[in-house]
Amino acid sequence: MTQTDIEIKDRIIVALDVESAAQAKEMVRRCEPACTFYKVGLQLFMASWFEVVDWLKDRGHKVMLDLKFFDIPETVKLAVEQVNSRGVTFATIHGNDPIIRAAVEARGDLKLLAVTVLTSFGEEDLRAMGMTQSVADLVAFRARRALELGCDGVVSSGLEAPLLRSELGKKLLIVTPGIRPGANVRDGSDDQKRIVTAGMAIRGGANHVVVGRPITRSADPVRVLETMQAEILAAYQ
Repeated sequence: MTQTDIEIKDRIIVALDVESAAQAKEMVRRCEPACTFYKVGLQLFMASWFEVVDWLKDRGHKVMLDLKFFDIPETVKLAVEQVNSRGVTFATIHGNDPIIRAAVEARGDLKLLAVTVLTSFGEEDLRAMGMTQSVADLVAFRARRALELGCDGVVSSGLEAPLLRSELGKKLLIVTPGIRPGANVRDGSDDQKRIVTAGMAIRGGANHVVVGRPITRSADPVRVLETMQAEILAAYQ
């Protein structure tokens, strides 16, 4: 799949980072005129289990299940098998080579995304963990290993997307969180450290962008979606 093969309503994955299934469903009803792809993360999954996932599928939407599976390989394998029957499009995993291999073995038709480095992490966080390489180097290393081991793609900041696309080619799916309006990116006020706009991410090589608060906290989420979709379309001109 190339960049231009993806429908504009699938480009933005709305992050349903809310407290309950009722809140999630209300947000989807508000967004679905302009969006067909949604992320269910740990907070919502703990509140509703597969209820929202199944509900989204019943409405014809795509689902990214963002639970970042990280455990012993056999446990991750069994967890991925549980997800296979739900019709989820993307699921995220975290971990070393044996964990990734186990997940790939169990994935079926599911597309697996390996988390590289969280967008809340900066260079100083890596230093505090005793790591000497740069964030970009670590992201590139993890993405390369994930692709070699059979993952379909990675979750990566838009700042590293151009490097990954250049080094690893078109085969790799790149899904980019940490998407913010331009003002937040410019003034450094956001709680995420490695953020970009939707247009910047797609121009840099991302296939999809994950957007939460700028949409879900807006009085007019469809307008925000359409504004970001216009940025994405402009990235190809």
